[in-house]
Amino acid sequence: MAPYNLRGALNILFQLAVTIGIFVAQLINYGTQNLQPWGWRLSLALAGIPGLLLFVGALCLPDTPNSLIERGKLERGEKVLQRIRGTDDVKIELDDIVYAVNVSRTVVNPWATIFRRRYWPQLIISILIPTFQQWVGNETIILYAPQLFQTTGAGADAALLNTLTIGAVNVASTVVAILVVDRFGRKFLLIEGGIQLVIFEFIVGALIASSLGSSGSGYTSPSVAQAIIVCVCIYIAGFAWSWGPLGWLVPSEIQPLETRASGTAINTFVNHLMTFAVGQTFLTMLCTMKFGVFFFFGGIGIMATLFAIFFIPDTK
Repeated sequence: MAPYNLRGALNILFQLAVTIGIFVAQLINYGTQNLQPWGWRLSLALAGIPGLLLFVGALCLPDTPNSLIERGKLERGEKVLQRIRGTDDVKIELDDIVYAVNVSRTVVNPWATIFRRRYWPQLIISILIPTFQQWVGNETIILYAPQLFQTTGAGADAALLNTLTIGAVNVASTVVAILVVDRFGRKFLLIEGGIQLVIFEFIVGALIASSLGSSGSGYTSPSVAQAIIVCVCIYIAGFAWSWGPLGWLVPSEIQPLETRASGTAINTFVNHLMTFAVGQTFLTMLCTMKFGVFFFFGGIGIMATLFAIFFIPDTK
């Protein structure tokens, strides 16, 4: 659907929608926390509204030109392409789509193809990028921010309010990614964001260690607590304009035509698998490793950044 010169920015709109959804959910949880005993029911029920909007929107969404042409509906695909481009002069792009479809038809089994030696670099990138994306710790901080802030001495209300701050930073930083991704390139953002999140994860770990120690119990002064919140926000910003959105964009761009479908599917599978794994293990890691969990995620961030420097080509 997206024109090639805006493909990066428009692709990241997906991630922006995710961050907005997270932020709205955090707002709802904050607003319903004191509505006892049915506040949690209201919070859960309101989640049905975006589901309904998604259903209605899907009814109005046209099929993509690529899909239509792949199914032999060339004229209909051309009309949709003219509609979304706002012009009748789409011959060059239409010919490109037809060529891409013909190439993809020559691949008998894309799942067997992607495991051939010549496609190993794309396969490895499609596996490691979503793995690093989840194991640098962003999802766990987003999911368990209230519990995290409570360990630094914040009350329940303050913890949820700090979570709202993180959500707002997450949304704003994703907007930054949309504005700069096609200007600075994917590789630059992955490296810069990786360095930023590593530095501030180590700082957060050090601050928690200095105040709570290895026992995980103690007193955190207001100034240290505020410093932790600021550092977490800077970490979130670094992730939100780099590994967050680009974890979806780069694997989709790195695949050649003959493995794009299978490569995208593998990237999505690994992403959700790692989300599940890190979500199920974080609280245990936090209770066991205490402040060390941030050094663990920071170490993963170092590996992710080195991988971006030496092995990920810029798809701009």
